[in-house]
Amino acid sequence: MTRSGSDSGGRAPRGQTPEAVPAKPGAAWLELAVEADIEAVEAVSEILGRFATGGSSVEPAFELVDEGLGARVDAARPAIVRAYLPAVDAAATRTTIADVETALGHLQAFGLRDIGELRTRLVVEADWAEAWKAYFPVMRIGRRLVIRPTWRRHRARPDDVVLALDPGMAFGTGLHPTTRLCLAALEAVADDGILAEARVLDVGCGSGILAIAAARLGAASVLGVDIDPIAVQASGANARRNRLGRVIRARAGSLPSLEPTFDVVLANLIASVLITLAGALHDELRPGGLLLASGIFADREAEVAAAFASVGLVAADRRAEGDWVALTLQRPS
Repeated sequence: MTRSGSDSGGRAPRGQTPEAVPAKPGAAWLELAVEADIEAVEAVSEILGRFATGGSSVEPAFELVDEGLGARVDAARPAIVRAYLPAVDAAATRTTIADVETALGHLQAFGLRDIGELRTRLVVEADWAEAWKAYFPVMRIGRRLVIRPTWRRHRARPDDVVLALDPGMAFGTGLHPTTRLCLAALEAVADDGILAEARVLDVGCGSGILAIAAARLGAASVLGVDIDPIAVQASGANARRNRLGRVIRARAGSLPSLEPTFDVVLANLIASVLITLAGALHDELRPGGLLLASGIFADREAEVAAAFASVGLVAADRRAEGDWVALTLQRPS
């Protein structure tokens, strides 16, 4: 079952619940959610599962590790137990809410560690397909670049360079600082005339946003590579949306590209990957070529810069936004 986050008020007062939506059968569900210490999770899950015909789940507390690529469960913080029941009868859901609250109250008598209050919200099954799009506005980056989600309109200024983008499941929408930094650096390179008729490599192409920007700013050809086949598919589709199918190629893979060297290499990755690939990124550049590297946490900038210096890349520019840094480096002629 697909569920959405169409919230009808979050925490509901005891004894009350949002009115059921008499939409199509199965379209509306009531979510029951309780924060519980790890000791109490199993007991709370059993209670919610007893009343919820739509299934239940446990969402453990976690923290991101490995620069956001992994997660580690934090047993010291409460998990969230969620369960779902059809919201087709307001009276029935009110009764269920009361029953669940009573059962949770009885559970407290066993002296288990923290069990939070019951929270409810209405979720609508059809919302997931479209609701996420509300979080992707038309975005202006730098002086000329404009990212326009394909479902939005934009009245372009005379010098706007508009990128039509449908991110789908691939990374790279322009919302993240790492992408914005790389786009701003790319625009600066274009202003210096370096992109005119250039050959560009986009390592970890994601949605294809950087490849499309490079092509729009004058690159003659762009190759995007990514180890994720979904990203390769998204890059190709977005290139065609922008009528750049003949300029941009996207394929599965990483480095070495086994292609002739490039004038510009784009690498919006993470610090550890940039360090690992430093030598390979150098080798993809022609003498005098530029590397635009982003996705670097500020506290790892020195490590990344040292890795690039060790393979002979020379720092040419630096940009920062919040905790993120992007570097422009050159392979000496």
